[in-house]
Amino acid sequence: MTVDRAVLLGKAGRLVVKVGSSTITHAGKGLNYARLERLVREIADLVGQGKEVILVTSGAIATGAVRLNKTGQARDMGTKQALAAVGQGILIGAYAKLFAEYGLNVGQVLLTRDDLNAPERRANARRTLRQLLRWETVPVINENDSVAVEEIRWGENDTLSARVAELVGADALLLLTDTPGLFSADPRLDREAVFLPVVEAITPEIVAAAGGTASDVGSGGMATKLDAAGIATAARASVVIADGSVPGIIGEVLAGRAGTLFLPRLGKGVGDK
Repeated sequence: MTVDRAVLLGKAGRLVVKVGSSTITHAGKGLNYARLERLVREIADLVGQGKEVILVTSGAIATGAVRLNKTGQARDMGTKQALAAVGQGILIGAYAKLFAEYGLNVGQVLLTRDDLNAPERRANARRTLRQLLRWETVPVINENDSVAVEEIRWGENDTLSARVAELVGADALLLLTDTPGLFSADPRLDREAVFLPVVEAITPEIVAAAGGTASDVGSGGMATKLDAAGIATAARASVVIADGSVPGIIGEVLAGRAGTLFLPRLGKGVGDK
């Protein structure tokens, strides 16, 4: 199938942008404010164009670990929750300050798996996100790590971002990570791995090509991103995996010049506008 990536992605009016820990933090050294500022500037530009953007961000645990000098230590659930409690405030404070420089407010929304599985909580989350978007306020979503027990955790934000895209009827989901996209094999292990610019369907061969996570600070590898792509494309959203460290990456993605595009499936989506 031939697809004009720029046309497809350029038409997206409602986007979910997920950014991983490896993109917005220095490994073991806290938030990467240069990248954070670039990300905020690019999202602010989209809002200025009349697009609706929801940001799903990782980084709370890594940020808390740096602030408390707990990096590189073994972490049980209680330790992770405590680190998240410290890091979450630092993270949302950084976003609020940076977005304010562009005249935008942010609204923090912390979610667990139960929040999007239980019908009443799911409806409440949708109403909250809709209202924030109507106010041109950027929803900043993260997992509610500080209170969630293992049974209701997402574990990583790739799946959470896909479920949010499904919830709000997003046109596109951008998964910004530490790789330029999907390859025919793990490029760290196979020099002949070929970059895949477009994926029409997530086949067993595509799944087999997915490797693990290359980052010490992230929790989701390529396999989790394929799972997320499956959820979001089933809800008729286009999905792109791209390298979040590249300046101007969101604009490059929407212009069809960067990342691997997963085409939305045909049929009625489960989200709504």
